Amino acid sequence: MSITVYNLFLLLYRLGMQVIAPWNPKAKLWLAGRKDFFEKLRFSIGKSGKPVIWMHCASLGEFEQGRPLLEAVRMNYPDYRILLTFFSPSGYEVKKNYEGADYIFYMPMDNRHNAAKMLEIVNPAIVLWIKYEYWYYYLTAIRDRKIPLLLVSGIFRPDQPFFKSYGSLHRKMLASFTHFFVQTNDSKNLLNSVGISQQVTVSGDTRFDRVVQIADNFSSLPVIENFCGNDPVIVAGSTWPDDEEELDHYANTHPHIKFIIAPHEIYEEHLKEIEKLFHASIRYSQLANKNPQIISDPQTPNVLIIDNIGMLSRLYKYATITYIGGGFGDDGVHNVLEAAVYAKPVVFGPEYDKYIEAIELVENGGAFSVKHAQELKKKINHLLCNKEDYERACKAAGDYVHNNMGATKKIMSYIQANRLLTT
Repeated sequence: MSITVYNLFLLLYRLGMQVIAPWNPKAKLWLAGRKDFFEKLRFSIGKSGKPVIWMHCASLGEFEQGRPLLEAVRMNYPDYRILLTFFSPSGYEVKKNYEGADYIFYMPMDNRHNAAKMLEIVNPAIVLWIKYEYWYYYLTAIRDRKIPLLLVSGIFRPDQPFFKSYGSLHRKMLASFTHFFVQTNDSKNLLNSVGISQQVTVSGDTRFDRVVQIADNFSSLPVIENFCGNDPVIVAGSTWPDDEEELDHYANTHPHIKFIIAPHEIYEEHLKEIEKLFHASIRYSQLANKNPQIISDPQTPNVLIIDNIGMLSRLYKYATITYIGGGFGDDGVHNVLEAAVYAKPVVFGPEYDKYIEAIELVENGGAFSVKHAQELKKKINHLLCNKEDYERACKAAGDYVHNNMGATKKIMSYIQANRLLTT
C-alpha cells in the first residue's frame, strides 16, 4: 500500500461515517466524540503539569487486555497522569468514566496534522499500544520524537500486509515500535522474517492476567442466582444472530435447563428478534424489577436475555457450560478466556483459527468447536450426562488460564529495567 492509497482510505472512512451517521448510532457517536477534541485535550492536560503515559486501545476488548498493565503502571508510577484513548464508540462509551485513567478521549482520525498536534499537547513519556490497530502518522510521529512505543500483547499472522510484497508502508509502521511484546513464538518468527529481531519478547497475553483479576474480585448477582436456582445453566456470551439461531431449538425443547443469552449487540430490534427465537424468555431488566420469587413459578421462562453491558464477565461464574459467540461469523469467536477462568467447559462455532487461545483451549480439552445445532446439542448433552468428561474439561479450562498468567509482570520488568519511566 502506498501513502496515497492510505490517505484515500482515511478520507473514504471519514466520509463513510458522515454519510451513515444520521441513522447509525455508532457512527454518530464516532463523529460527535471527536468534536473540539484538541481544545478539550489541551484544557484537560494543561491543568496538571504532570508527565503523561498514553495508552491507546481500539475498543473495549483491547482495553480489558491492556487494563492490567495500565493499573500496574499507575500503581508503580503515581506521579504520572494516564491518557486513555479509543478509536471505537464501543470502547469509549462504556469506559469514559473509568477511574483508573486521568484523561479519556476518542483518538482523532489519523493524519499528519492530528498526530503532530496531539503529541505537541500530550508530550507522552511513553506510549502503550494495545494489540493492534496501526495508524501510520501517529506511529511515525511518535518514533520521530523518540518517544518509547511498546506494542502490548501483539499477535501476527502470515496473511497480514506486514509480511506481503505490497506491505512496505505497514513495515514502516512496525519500525516505529521500540519493543514488541507478542503472544506467541509464531508472531516473533514473523517479525524476525521482516528484520525485526532484537526488540521482540514473547510475553504471552495480558488478557490472562485480566480475567484472573476479574474472577478473583467476583461479586455476586442476586437476580442471576435466583433465576438459575439449582438447574443446569448454559451461559451464551457475545452472541450474534447466527449463534442464537443455533441455540434456540435446544433451549426451546429443554425447559429444565436455564439459558442466559448475553448478545453482543443490545439494540431494541435485536432484542426483539431474540425474544421471537426463544419462546420462553424474559429480559434481565424485566426480571430485576419483579419479585425474585417468580423463579419458583413452573411457568417461569427458562431463557434470560441480558439487555445491559458490563455484566458478562461475571455471568460465566453461574454456568454449567459456557457458549461463546462469534464462531459462526466471518470475524470469529469472541473472548473465550472470560469463561474458561471459572473452570467451565467452553463451546463455540467453527470459526476460531485466528485466535490462539481458542485453538490451544481446544487442544487442551477445555473447549469444543461445533459446526451446527445438532452437534451443539450432542456436545451439551454429553457434558451434562458424563461427569468424568465434564470435570476433565472444567479442569483443563481453568488450568489453561492460570498456567498462562504473567505477561503484565514481564512488560513491567522491561519498563523498569530500561528506566523508561522514573519514580
